[in-house]
Parts: sequence; C-alpha cells; structure tokens
Amino acid sequence: MDKLKCNKELKDYLLILIGTTILALGINLFLAPSTLVTGGVTGIAIMVEYLSETYLNMTIPIWLTNFAINIPLFAIAIKQRGISFGKKSLFSAIYLSFALWYTGFIPNPFAAESDLLLAAIFGGALIGVGLGFVLRASATTGGTDMLATIIKYKHNKFPISKLIMLVDSTIIIMGFFAFGARKAMYAVICVYVISKVVNSLLEGMHFAIAAFIISDKSDEIAKELIQNIKRGATGIKAKGMYTKKDKDMLFVVVSKKEIHSVRQVVKNIDEKAFITITDVREVLGEGFIEDTNVLV
Repeated sequence: MDKLKCNKELKDYLLILIGTTILALGINLFLAPSTLVTGGVTGIAIMVEYLSETYLNMTIPIWLTNFAINIPLFAIAIKQRGISFGKKSLFSAIYLSFALWYTGFIPNPFAAESDLLLAAIFGGALIGVGLGFVLRASATTGGTDMLATIIKYKHNKFPISKLIMLVDSTIIIMGFFAFGARKAMYAVICVYVISKVVNSLLEGMHFAIAAFIISDKSDEIAKELIQNIKRGATGIKAKGMYTKKDKDMLFVVVSKKEIHSVRQVVKNIDEKAFITITDVREVLGEGFIEDTNVLV
C-alpha cells in the first residue's frame, strides 16, 4: 500500500512539473507578448510587467510577481489550516514561478505575429493543457484559487466557485482598463478556450459509445457481440410498461468505430429491437483506460 501511495505521489508531482512548464510556455509565448489578461495572479503579473516597462523604465518579470503574491497567500493559508494543507499546490505555485523564469529564455518563434485571435486560441490551449495536468494531480497553481479558499475560511457562506469568478473577473476588468476593450474581449475568448481544454482533460478525452438494446432475443445478441465484436454486454432486468412483460435490456460500451458493427449485429438477429445510443465521456476498465493518471 505504501509503495502504491508513493508511486501515486511521484505521478502527481510529475504531472505538476509537466503541467506548470506547459502553462508557463503558454503565458510567455502567447499571453504576455499580446498582453492578454485572463485573470489569476499571472494576469496581474502581465499587467505589472507591462506597466513597469512603460512607466518605470524597468522590468518586473512575471515570475517575480507570481512568486511575490503567492508566498504570502500560502503563508496565510498554512496559518489557517496547518502545514499539511496544500503541499502539492505550494510546490506547484513555486515551480510555476521557476518555470515562468526559465521558459522566458526560450526564443519565441511567434514574437513577430500580432494576431490576437491566434494568441488567445493557442495560448488558451497550452494553458488549459498545463492547468488540466496540475488539477489531475489534485493540486492548483495557487493565486486566485488560494485567495478564494482564504476568504471562504473566514466567510463560509460564500460559495468558492463564485469567489474565484469574482476575483478573476475583477482582474480581467483591470486588464480592460490597462489594455483596452479589444484585448479584453480576446482575453475572454482565451478564458473560454482554457475552460474547454481543462474540462476535456478532467472529464476525459477517451470518448466511447454506450448502447441500450431492448429485444426478445437478447441472449442471442449478447452471444454475437461477445464472439464477433469482442465486447461484453450486461443484462439489466426491465419491464415494458405497455405490454407488462419482463425482459432483459442489454447495456454495452464500445468505441465509436465499433458502433456500426453493433447495429448490424442487432438488426441481423432482431429487426424489431429497440436501440438507444449515447456518447460516453470516459471509460475505465478492461479494454479501455486502466489508469486515470495516464498521460494521453
């Protein structure tokens, strides 16, 4: 058990290392050069870098602002909940600052591009992938998430999701005043892309098809599915409320390319069979995904 727990911890920290690096690349290659503020501490850091260059004739780098804001937030959170709280998130936040620093030395092949839509889409995709990896490791990158948990600890009546939305919205509005309405609108597009990519990674990208089959010849259909398609079927006791007859309903999950074969098997055996087909987001188990932490 300890070995399994250790392996899980190592996988989580590996996901955090990969995720924060990808996230940092998305910020340094796309968001920072285009000054797109998508919320979070990195959004504040992008504004600080731009404003310091413009008005102070010096550069306060993104990684430094990210580090400077996150450390006191984690100090408050640890004081509230103890040192064991958010160890992986603390590691993630510190390593993100480090990743923002060293990825800043990578030559930017997109520096000459000025298309804000491309920056919003590709920057959002990279950040979404990186953030998705970090979240799959049961960690966060600190920032507004950590600030929301601190407020939630003091004022329990506020939903944490609304607190995060309020803080991020405030930062995006600050970006609106700093860089104008046009860039703020592209930043919203970027936020949408980030959310879609993160949801895909968290909910799974291993799409499959589930079929519910109602037939008087369910035994024959199940046998044919097992022999020819190599997929098992589960019989579920059902009752037709019109006929009042008991019958077995088959439940089978297959890949998208196999669903046509399922249809053919059912129709060849029973043309009167009733089939309901629906999308499945993720499937775990034999013949599908063995480990939710697998890198795909």
